[in-house]
Amino acid sequence: MKKIFILEDLDCANCAAKIENGINELDCVNKASVTFMTKKLVLEADEDKMDKAIEEATKIVKKIEPDVVMKAK
Repeated sequence: MKKIFILEDLDCANCAAKIENGINELDCVNKASVTFMTKKLVLEADEDKMDKAIEEATKIVKKIEPDVVMKAK
């Protein structure tokens, strides 16, 4: 299952890379990619793990970039 999010107020390419790497380390995530130019996060996880993946991904985003808002596209 794949979900797309917009990372509003993301203004640091290095932070985007850190967010992507952090989310990819989660056990509940199959794959994650962050595109800094479009501020887009593509999150792939099994359907039964998607809610947990979104919750954990949000925590990582807030830890690295507290001002960024993760909104479903």
